[in-house]
Amino acid sequence: MADVGTSFIIALGLVLILEGIVPLLMPSLWKDTFRRITTLEDGQLRFIGLMAVVSGVVVLLAMHAF
Repeated sequence: MADVGTSFIIALGLVLILEGIVPLLMPSLWKDTFRRITTLEDGQLRFIGLMAVVSGVVVLLAMHAF
């Protein structure tokens, strides 16, 4: 079984891979999306961040349950 440090490094690597897929394959879509994100209000960005965190926790809890 992997220790916590190894698991963290693996998780970080997976996040970097997933975050890099869209700019690698569709850079113009990524730029347009990024441009739109910069026009959002702080509250809207916080809500998006909150939903990302909650979704991640739900996925981790679901994986832990199985």
